[in-house]
Amino acid sequence: MLQALIIFVAQLIFVPVLTLRTIMMVKGMKEKAAAMGILEGFIYVIALGIVFSDLSNYLNMVAYALGFGIGVYLGQILEQRLAIGFVSIEVNIMSKNEDLIKNLRDEGFSVSTSEVEGMNQARRYRLDCTARRDREREFIDIVSQYEPSAFIVSYEPRNFKGGYITKAMRRNRKKASQIQKG
Repeated sequence: MLQALIIFVAQLIFVPVLTLRTIMMVKGMKEKAAAMGILEGFIYVIALGIVFSDLSNYLNMVAYALGFGIGVYLGQILEQRLAIGFVSIEVNIMSKNEDLIKNLRDEGFSVSTSEVEGMNQARRYRLDCTARRDREREFIDIVSQYEPSAFIVSYEPRNFKGGYITKAMRRNRKKASQIQKG
């Protein structure tokens, strides 16, 4: 029974670590991904070693499978809470809403606007924003307050160069290094 509990707990740790390693690999965080990979490998060998040490112990196998499944769920919750990276958000609205644009900018979002042509040559306005993923919900909530029928789509950019967001990141990096030095 103790072995099954160890296996279960190991899987609860292993799968979220695997999830984070995968995210860090995709986001280009090589060193962090490698560190997570070492931890992942260590946990994997221990849990699987216990399972393989007695293949007639079905409780250990069930603990491994249950821990893996619940670990996947926990890994997703962890990923959503950490919200690593950035998101690009496009908003299509019927008319240019200056109050919405001002509010978004006051909240620190970079917003670019353009007039676009919709179906049957209908004029619409599009707002484009790139923000940290942990602020996506906040952005959508603000837009929904001002424009409940807005069409909103978001996606994760792989790379970006220039613009407001990269200037802000450089500023934040400079502040962080000054704090560390000071």
